[in-house]
Formats: sequence, structure tokens, C-alpha cells
Amino acid sequence: MGNEKANSDRWDPDQYAKFAAERAKPGFDLIAMVAEIPGGDAVDLGCGSGELTARLHDHSRARATLGLDSSEAMLAKARPLSGKGLQFEIGDINDFAAEHDFDVVFANASLHWVPDHPQLLRRLTAALRPQGQLAVQVPANGDHPSHALADEVARQDRFAKYLREAPSPGATAVCAPERYSELLHELGFSTQNVRLQVYGHELASTGEVVEWTRGTTLLRFEKVLPADIFDEFVDCYRKRLLAVLGNQTPYFYTFKRILFWGRLG
Repeated sequence: MGNEKANSDRWDPDQYAKFAAERAKPGFDLIAMVAEIPGGDAVDLGCGSGELTARLHDHSRARATLGLDSSEAMLAKARPLSGKGLQFEIGDINDFAAEHDFDVVFANASLHWVPDHPQLLRRLTAALRPQGQLAVQVPANGDHPSHALADEVARQDRFAKYLREAPSPGATAVCAPERYSELLHELGFSTQNVRLQVYGHELASTGEVVEWTRGTTLLRFEKVLPADIFDEFVDCYRKRLLAVLGNQTPYFYTFKRILFWGRLG
């Protein structure tokens, strides 16, 4: 669930869960890329409400799996799942550091909030034991109107004066798939699997895209804008989105994601 500090927690588990099934499919696909580690240790960076962490724990047959997230609201949902080697703690991906502590480092839809992925992957690799696995899924939909139009609206004078300190969009952090492949090779992952996948979601209408992005993409604006200005921002964004995409019922929402996995040699 990203790298935002707990004292500025904007994550709304209920808003995020409105499209829980659609958001879960890439995570399940990522888990399927992970080889079993009987008796080993795994960490899920940005574990959110914990359901996917529990699935990873069962799939990997880990001795212990730690879910880390910076959102107390999300962790309140996750902690009831604790037990049998599964636990959850508050933690910021920016601060995560470990030395050969884990057999699997897993991050589903969380690393795009963190800048400098080449350096980040070096840090995550350092947390792996010999033969350790790194499994990551990052959204790569920055060129879709659902994301691009949010940045367009943010450049309007009405909002720009508030947003000079807004976090950078995820699209600026995410690398091309081939770059992730190169990085895995450079970092010593002798076996790897990197792919760009398009997930298609049939939503009730184009307007549902706004509800989708309010659970993730628009959070970086909500964090900075006063509440009334953010409401105005969302209204402008909705109007631009409908103008560009049309008011389709239903609406087929395509979402690109990069999934990559590697095992150290």
C-alpha cells in the first residue's frame, strides 16, 4: 500500500475494496510465479488489508510471513488474519532494510509509490538469502486517460498552487519491462520472468473509473489538497474523463501491469 507515512494516512480500505476482485487478479498471478519455500521466510511490502499476504503464506508454505504496510487503517483489516506464522506490522517501504533475512520479497501494487527503482531493487535484493526470490507487480497505466487526465487537471492554476509538494505520479517511478529484466540480470537473478499484461475490467459505466482511481491514483492529490478543493478537483477530473472517454454503459477498462519474478543464482 505504498510508502505514505502513518501520520498522513489517506488509505480508505472500503474505497479500495470497491474493486477488490479486479485488483486481486494480478496479485494472484504474481503469487503463482513464486516457488514454494517450505520452512522459509517471506515479506510482503505494502500488504494492505492482508488477504493476498495470507494467500502468499499458504502458497509458499513459508515458516513465517511478515506483512508490512504504512497504513494503520489497512493493518486494522489485516491483523485479524494473523497466526500460524503470519503477522502484520506498520512499516514504510522507504525505510525497509534487511540483510539476507528472507527467502521471498513480495510487493504487489506498492512499489510504484517509491522513486528510483534501480536503487530500490538493489535494496530489496540485499534482503534476500541465497536462492531468494523477488516477486513484484507494478501498475503501468500512466498513459491511460484515467491516470493522464488526473495530472492534466492538476496543472490547472486552481489546483497547481497547492500541489507543488504532491508526490510524483507512479508513472515516473515505473520502468519499462525490459529495464526490469536488465536490472534482475545485473543484480544476480539467474532465473527470471518479466511480462507486461493487460487486465480488462468491465465496469458499470465510465464514471466508475473515478471510483477506481479515488482508491489509489487520486490519493496523492487528496493528501495535499484541502477537502473542499479536493472535491472540486475530483469533479473537474470526472468531467474531463467523461469528455474524453464518453459516458459508456458498461465501460471496458483496460489496465496495464508489469509482473516480474527472479531467483538469485
